[in-house]
Amino acid sequence: MRVPAAVLSLLLAVSAALAPAGPAAADPGGPGGPGGLDTAEVDAFVTAYLDRHGLPGAAVAVVRDGETVHEAGYGADGNGGRLTEHSRLRIGSVSKSFTAFAVLRLVDEGQVELDAPVDRYLPGFRPGAGITLRHLLAHTSGLPNPTVVAPAESLEEGVARIDGWDLSAEPGAAYAYSNANYWVAARVVEVVAGQPFDAFLADQVFAPLGMADTVGTATTREPVEGLAQGHVTAYGGALPLTGPQEMNSGAGGVVSTAHDMAAWLAMQQRGGTAPDGRRLLSAELVEESRTRQPGAGRAGLGWRHSGPGVAPARVSHSGVVPGFNAQQDLVTGSGYGVVVLLNSYTPSREQAYELSSGIIELTEGRAADPGAPTATVVDLVLGGLTAAGLGLGVLGVRRSGRWAARRAAWPGWRFCLRLLPQSAAPALAVLLFGVAPALEGNSYTPADVFGLWPALTVLVAVLAAVGAGVAAARVAARVRHAAPGAGEARR
Repeated sequence: MRVPAAVLSLLLAVSAALAPAGPAAADPGGPGGPGGLDTAEVDAFVTAYLDRHGLPGAAVAVVRDGETVHEAGYGADGNGGRLTEHSRLRIGSVSKSFTAFAVLRLVDEGQVELDAPVDRYLPGFRPGAGITLRHLLAHTSGLPNPTVVAPAESLEEGVARIDGWDLSAEPGAAYAYSNANYWVAARVVEVVAGQPFDAFLADQVFAPLGMADTVGTATTREPVEGLAQGHVTAYGGALPLTGPQEMNSGAGGVVSTAHDMAAWLAMQQRGGTAPDGRRLLSAELVEESRTRQPGAGRAGLGWRHSGPGVAPARVSHSGVVPGFNAQQDLVTGSGYGVVVLLNSYTPSREQAYELSSGIIELTEGRAADPGAPTATVVDLVLGGLTAAGLGLGVLGVRRSGRWAARRAAWPGWRFCLRLLPQSAAPALAVLLFGVAPALEGNSYTPADVFGLWPALTVLVAVLAAVGAGVAAARVAARVRHAAPGAGEARR
């Protein structure tokens, strides 16, 4: 592992290289533009936000009453170009709203029933006989959401691997978010429609909406032409990041653009019709998708209502995957919708949500504040602790001779027990970087673990090195003190 100085140097270099540029936009608005939105204010807010929070880039779109009123890209795409409204980015769990829409299309056509048991469509589905499609889409199935799972290359393989899982609750009893719900729902679409899930989305959703740059992927490593480079933020800058190999179809596999996502939100606002008037889903089922479901709290079917303290109220979905963060919001009270796509993710904060909320403030005629860079502050605090730990470690090594001399008369077992505090951080590092990536045959590597939160994992790595170094120095000093003739040599 690199020493901290090298890591910090790399962070500074990447941060300088990825300084946000101004907007690259097809701007249909401008001050006093369509719907009264001052698009220059949107540009100024997004640019200021990227600069303050150290984000490499963003793509946004704003719709109102079924029409796009603004779309733009800002900053760098990580591939040597600028991010635009046509840049492809991963949208993570925002994909779930597409999966729910696909299931509801089959409901509309009479091919499936929302309240029918899943095993009617997937014979042999064993995790729970009482699980229905509604339970899956509302996250009330009781399927767990384990952090570590074995890799898979397809929905068929991915759904098969959950056969041995135990339910965390009775179906319908409680809301519990789980990607597995949407793997299963997407697999139902495949089986009933008789075609791969991503092909169904392309034929039945993307093509009718003119979403020419949107594709579905089965895994996180499936090649996507023109995909922006993902990043993870660290210490006020951003590092390029490639996530682990995972099956994400149905739960987080869609790659899209701000321009295409505007078409998606506009269709939602039109009650399920495409720009040419073709009906893709009945207005009743569009409304059902955004209706709070039994036992699901604020969750609908692929959507979620904002909490009581959020104004104006909205229905939304967010997405976070290694390297990317996305947010879609529909503000039913004003008729506005906002999508924000980022080619970065921040471990301690959902920046896409904050950006979308600021843009919504502007649609309400209020000022938008980029806010304090709290994630950067958190990372800098962790960086300070890292530097302090390194300094204390150097001091501990230098003083190891005196420390061992004061305990020269101790028996070996007592001496070893006194070294246990220095073993805690190395043990944690071994667990984090060595054991965790090997669990369940998953595809994580130590580099992937580092990418989950660089500032925190660097702290763990440095404390582990410090603990091991101090312990080794103290043991070496004890050996020297115990060596024959050591006492005479000292005299």
